[in-house]
Amino acid sequence: MLAIRIMQEQGIDVEALNFKTIFTCCQDQAGQTARDLGVRLTVVGQDDDYLDLVRKPKFGLGKGANPCVDCRIYMFDKARVFMEQIGADFIVSGEVVGQRPMSQKRRDLDTISYHSDLEDLLLRPLSAKMLHPTLPEREGWVDREQLYDIQGRSRKRLIELAHKYGLKDIPTPSTGCALTEPRFSKKVFDLIAAPDRGQRWDFELLKTGRHFRFDERTKVILGRDNCENDHLLYMHQLPEANSTAEFFPDNFSGPRALLIGPATTEAIDFVGGLLLRYSGDYNPGNALVRVESESDISLVRVTPNEASNQVRTLAS
Repeated sequence: MLAIRIMQEQGIDVEALNFKTIFTCCQDQAGQTARDLGVRLTVVGQDDDYLDLVRKPKFGLGKGANPCVDCRIYMFDKARVFMEQIGADFIVSGEVVGQRPMSQKRRDLDTISYHSDLEDLLLRPLSAKMLHPTLPEREGWVDREQLYDIQGRSRKRLIELAHKYGLKDIPTPSTGCALTEPRFSKKVFDLIAAPDRGQRWDFELLKTGRHFRFDERTKVILGRDNCENDHLLYMHQLPEANSTAEFFPDNFSGPRALLIGPATTEAIDFVGGLLLRYSGDYNPGNALVRVESESDISLVRVTPNEASNQVRTLAS
């Protein structure tokens, strides 16, 4: 927001670019902000190759499963392509030197600029005076004297600038990225350690339900409410779904479940025990679960079992 306002103050036309991944959740805010700033907004999505950098980032991870430097390089590479498509002259970012420990150290900013092939066309106006002059500054497209030398994690000067530019809704410091959250990261690490390392469908599913690991090849996801139960059904019905069976209580109230992996007798018993564990009132001697796979529909009598009662969620 501040970077755009600084450019607008110098009479420069700006188009906003918002990068969306399956792990981010700030799109509504981006849309409203673009309206408030009076700029056109384009939302750019990820390709499946984005998941490769989640599985094996070149520049390491933060405290969670967040490959921040690799992610920024990926975003700016997309931005460079977009810049060329619309005939823009350079790219502006709101990054601040030293503000985020994983991706905004001085050396990280240099790494991101270099590996995204934007070394001389990526302007960071909030910290420009802390960095080498870029081509837009050297050519006089931008007045470097009207840029800033902000650094560090304090937001005091940023908030002062926001008030100066009349920005009313100041966002919180949260990244909005689930990969930075330790609990969510557990599910990511579990997925990428699996033999097939997960496809896009599997990563999408991480955002829904309670996840339980039965064995190396087999995982179970339980819905936590009606909305998640419906979403699990939707995910199961997608053509690219990796789930092999769907479970839901037949004669008692409880969650819906998906099985990923072989639907062995042991796995089915495990899922049935989980359904009972997270259900309310049921008849211990006659608890029936409906099991639907691509080739079969059956009713299975299930009972509580030690494996289901003792296993912990990967992250709830």
